[in-house]
Amino acid sequence: MSGSPDYTPPKVWTWNKANGGQFASINRPISGPTHDKELPVGRHPLQLYSLGTPNGQKVTIMLEELLALGHSGAEYDAWLIKIGDGDQFGSGFVAVNPNSKIPALMDRSGPKPIRVFESGAILTYLAEKFGAFLPTEPAARAECLSWLFWQMGSAPYLGGGFGHFYAYAPTKIEYAIDRFAMEVKRQLDVLDRRLAESEYLAGSDYTIADIAVWPWYGGLVKGWTYGAAEFLQVEDYTNVLRWADTIHSRPAVQRGRMVNRLSGEPSSQLHERHDASDFDTRTQDKLAAAE
Repeated sequence: MSGSPDYTPPKVWTWNKANGGQFASINRPISGPTHDKELPVGRHPLQLYSLGTPNGQKVTIMLEELLALGHSGAEYDAWLIKIGDGDQFGSGFVAVNPNSKIPALMDRSGPKPIRVFESGAILTYLAEKFGAFLPTEPAARAECLSWLFWQMGSAPYLGGGFGHFYAYAPTKIEYAIDRFAMEVKRQLDVLDRRLAESEYLAGSDYTIADIAVWPWYGGLVKGWTYGAAEFLQVEDYTNVLRWADTIHSRPAVQRGRMVNRLSGEPSSQLHERHDASDFDTRTQDKLAAAE
């Protein structure tokens, strides 16, 4: 087994920055701001401070879906938070999200701004605000929220567990990779069995449950996440693949996946979104051409 089999934890843990690997600059054992920096505010009712990770994509997809339905009140400014640079530790961001994680939302449509943090809370807040993508019938609503919270509890095993040790950890630890690969495959099987009997996670309708799960697990089976599709044999999960392709075909999903994105083809990166026309004029390929 690779790793450090002779390691014995000390009686009292102490923080060693050098052990943080790729994320040493953004992880620390305390909360709160590290510097004073106010957040920008645009002209739209909703101000989103985020990054195009799977958690960030949930909210931008939701907002684009709401706009596609004609909810003009869902117009938003999406400001880029570069977590590698520590933007999430600025005083303004911490005031919106004391947990210093993206995404964070400020709703300035009413007389008093409302902050919402944690992606699941933001999806639920927006669904209730606009009356969309969250069923009102009790059984259907319960099913939707159950799958939404399934994602909240499951994704840390995929991202912080499997993804970290498989793709990012400075040392490949066989035990850790095996442990979390087993759990991720179990989760994919849970989804595959559900999607064998249901078009979408909560039933026949597309909901915030799908919007929450797709960036993580849809991205995984599409081969976009951690370079682990072959390792995890994602082709075995045919129902998840069908569902992932169905959701990916939605124009609002394709737009939402572009917002605050810093990787991939330049044409797929819209670092900040302040107007619907930005998708046509301000992607990175077009900005580079204009220079």
